[in-house]
Amino acid sequence: CLKYANEWEMRSIIEKYCSFMPVEIYLEKLPKDSQEILASEKLPGDVVLEEIPEKVEKDEKGEEKKTEARLKIEKRPVLLNEIHPLWGESPSTVTKEQYLDFYRKTFHDYKEPLFWIHLNMDYPYHLKGILYFPKINSEYESIEGTIKLYNNQVFIADNIKEVIPEYLLLLKGVIDCPDLPLNVSRSQLQNDGFVKKISDYITKKVAEKLSGLCKTDRENYEKYWDDISPFIKYGILRDEKFAEKMKDYILFKDLEDKYLTLPELKEKKDDAEGASENAENKSSEESQQKEKQASDENTKESGSETQSGDGEKQEEKVQRVYYVSDALAQSQYIRIFKEHKKEAVYLTERIDSAFITELEAKNEGLRFQRIDADFQEAMQEKLSEEEQKNLQSLSEKLEKSFQKNLAKDKLKIKLERLLSNTPAALLSISEESRRMQEMMKMYAISGMPMGELPLEESLVFNEKHPLVDYLLKHEALLETEEGKLLEEQIYDLARIQNASLNGEEMKQFVDRSEKLLLQFVEEKKA
Repeated sequence: CLKYANEWEMRSIIEKYCSFMPVEIYLEKLPKDSQEILASEKLPGDVVLEEIPEKVEKDEKGEEKKTEARLKIEKRPVLLNEIHPLWGESPSTVTKEQYLDFYRKTFHDYKEPLFWIHLNMDYPYHLKGILYFPKINSEYESIEGTIKLYNNQVFIADNIKEVIPEYLLLLKGVIDCPDLPLNVSRSQLQNDGFVKKISDYITKKVAEKLSGLCKTDRENYEKYWDDISPFIKYGILRDEKFAEKMKDYILFKDLEDKYLTLPELKEKKDDAEGASENAENKSSEESQQKEKQASDENTKESGSETQSGDGEKQEEKVQRVYYVSDALAQSQYIRIFKEHKKEAVYLTERIDSAFITELEAKNEGLRFQRIDADFQEAMQEKLSEEEQKNLQSLSEKLEKSFQKNLAKDKLKIKLERLLSNTPAALLSISEESRRMQEMMKMYAISGMPMGELPLEESLVFNEKHPLVDYLLKHEALLETEEGKLLEEQIYDLARIQNASLNGEEMKQFVDRSEKLLLQFVEEKKA
């Protein structure tokens, strides 16, 4: 009992549970303090302790001036609740400043929210409320929202997942539904069809607000996107109906910092691929004509043998979307993509790994691929069949040497004619093996014992680079100690462009770099 015979304890309880009760609640303490008021401000219930008569005083100019009589009264009790909460007002009559003031007072958060949704429904059930989308300063900031649930302005609870869709708990807001029971257990709410309708309605209104904002105020929607995207992506993963309503209003930021919806991204990629294909076809028209003639001759000779594949289905066209998960670590790949007008988007949030998997499952033929994974298709020149065979032969020679000198018998070497003249080599990691490894790590974090899955790496050499050209023309060098040193350096340089080296690997890289520099200096002295 003594615990509650305390002004601050009582104040906190009233403010939590009765902030919006429809009857006024006052709090006063004993002994009562006093306060002074003007005599004209006296209320019927005021207890007067002392009357202070009017005075005649001189102002700065020396002129006499009367002061109004004052009263010393017992301090009035403090009103602790708001009997007319903002959510009960018509949205058309509420100003921006009123919304912001309500947000600050209710959630004690003085960072201005991005925008808000005013819910107001009278049929088939009564529901009113305001949902605020808070600004998230960084990915590492805790994203913990608060949805306060009321019944006729009486507080019920915070964050009831059975009533509020789980992903909306990242927001801050209040919802008042007089039709909700005050004392029903959460297990009963889970199977209540009425509660499910309320949840669906809230989902619908949020999706309508977001999609409407994208359609009518695209500029602000793009400004908000970085802050609201974790919420939207989480909602798409958790709620099928929300995902269906928002599928065309997901934004992707490309390498030029422009925002595109998924349909816009697909269309832009189709246009870019079509233009690139036309240019390549034009430049290699003669080569393709020769190949066609050779193919026709083979068809005549083989007869029915080539017709056996006529019944096979054509390979489904896969639309690849390259993405950046770490702009710093993948900067070299970004540079090459930008130089040659190749499309890629930024997907740098922790939720994006699960999010793109969901998009792939819902969009047939859509495939997301990290910018450093199997990138040759996007970054290599079109070659004739003869040129491809020649590069394959040279790749095999390099592969044997590198596998031996690096003691990596699983390392694959690919020699490609890339669009850019630099760098000499890049590391390509299989998208499938990388995703599988990430999944294994997630299982390990959750406590499930999982083995480490090695990544499938390929060292891609750029045929255009002078260093690669030199290696191909001096195969004997690769059998020497200097050649081994050079191969180790090339491999580490490729790895650094993809990820950082660990402590021992970095020490070896620095020692080797100094050794190569000393060799260069010695040659200059000679």
